[in-house]
Amino acid sequence: MVPMRNFSIIVATDAKRGIGKSGKLPWQLSGDMKYFRTLTSKAAAGKTNAVIMGRTTWESIPEKFRPLPQRLNVVLTRRTDLTFPPGVLSGVDFPQAFDLIERSSLKSPIDKIFVIGGAKVYQTALSYRECEALYVTEIDQIFACDTFFPDVRPDFELNQSGEPRQEGAVSYAFCTYLRKAT
Repeated sequence: MVPMRNFSIIVATDAKRGIGKSGKLPWQLSGDMKYFRTLTSKAAAGKTNAVIMGRTTWESIPEKFRPLPQRLNVVLTRRTDLTFPPGVLSGVDFPQAFDLIERSSLKSPIDKIFVIGGAKVYQTALSYRECEALYVTEIDQIFACDTFFPDVRPDFELNQSGEPRQEGAVSYAFCTYLRKAT
């Protein structure tokens, strides 16, 4: 196994850290989807970004949008009976996912790596020192969620809070948290 590289988490949460309901996003925010797509797709010239997600997150993406274009998709799952489209990698844990990403970078160099969910994958990602940034869309509303983002650990601090945005009755802001230097 190769050493893990630094990576970031990207997530949208409601006012109680809710991230999902019945395997789906409980809100429809086109500005947040555009932010997600831009942040996870924009790579240095000649490079590609990678996104790591759990199987449930993979399955929550509408089939017509899978795999996420212009990104190397890596799905974490212990199920061996699943097949994925060509170019989508799968591994059982973070070390294996990073090993697969490094091996794939021989074909197309990887620029940035983003963890995109779900709750268990976020929890595990936060335990790694290589998790250097959290890109959080903070929604100023409470939804009836059944899945939650873990508490932001004390080793992260708010670096940037964007201007509040409004879509319909929902207000939200893009915030960036960076891991504190030790």
